Amino acid sequence: MRVLILGGTVFLGRHLVECGLERGHDLAIFTRGHTAPELYPDVEHLVGDRGDDLTALAGREYDAVIDTSGYLPADVARSAAQLSSQAGAYAFVSSRSVYADHSSPGMTEDAALAQLPAGADAGVVDGETYGPLKALCEQAVLDTFAGSVLILRPGLIVGPYDPSGRFSHWVERFGRPGRALVPAPADRSVQVIDARDLSLFTYGLLEAGTAGTFDTVNPAGAVTMGAVIEACRAAGGSVADPVWVDEAFLLARGVAPWTELPLWTPGDDMRGFQLADVSRAVAAGLRVRPIAETVEATRDWLATLPAPPVAGGMTPAREAELLAEWDERHTRVSPGEGPTS
Repeated sequence: MRVLILGGTVFLGRHLVECGLERGHDLAIFTRGHTAPELYPDVEHLVGDRGDDLTALAGREYDAVIDTSGYLPADVARSAAQLSSQAGAYAFVSSRSVYADHSSPGMTEDAALAQLPAGADAGVVDGETYGPLKALCEQAVLDTFAGSVLILRPGLIVGPYDPSGRFSHWVERFGRPGRALVPAPADRSVQVIDARDLSLFTYGLLEAGTAGTFDTVNPAGAVTMGAVIEACRAAGGSVADPVWVDEAFLLARGVAPWTELPLWTPGDDMRGFQLADVSRAVAAGLRVRPIAETVEATRDWLATLPAPPVAGGMTPAREAELLAEWDERHTRVSPGEGPTS
């Protein structure tokens, strides 16, 4: 296939390029040319800006487009309209954040979507607007692109090249010695997707001519927080020991879920976020590798960097402060009372 990737030099885009080349596809990438333009010299590089300059795309034809960089509905509508007569299929990488309600386990792709809050700026992406804007981006593709439309809704995308530091926080933390703070319970379900598995699934669907919407994370319960931590300990040589700290303690001290402690989504309103029903994607061919493989690949990638990504995870000072308070709390428990968690 002749495939155009909108993006291609940061994270998921890199895996899509590498996967596409391995599968023998003819690729082009459309970027602003700011990040790692030296990558993939054998791939056609088209330079522009999806916000106001799509001229590099004119007069070209593709079997499929994969959009990894759509966050604003106006930008996505513009690219979908431009490519509607130039491509047969449009795969849009969305997010499971599009859903209005994450409280119920077993959610499927048919759940209601989030609405943009009244008065919110549709041109600004932040924690409040990210999900609703992604939902509007999906609709922009469906409304504008004339060919086949594939919508992929991953949760946290993980693996090598991830600049966010969200998953790699745990890999890096368990590569350092000492006691590491981890949110209990260990059997909490974790739903993520290795960028390589998402890439394989995307190409498989495009090659088969499959359209539709798919949640793309590992099946509920297949991976737990405990399994992630044990994989990280093994990859780091078990130089760090987890200290499982209960949810109430962390919330009472203002620890930020998902950001300070990645993969942690406490509270009744998020009870179903990592318990989604992904049977539709599994039936369509989604396969996920063991979490240990993702951890090991992430560790190997981190080893090539001068310093780990700093965008995600709790600072060492904050961790030490909380562990000291946790220890003090437990030393005050009387022998007959037992632990509090």
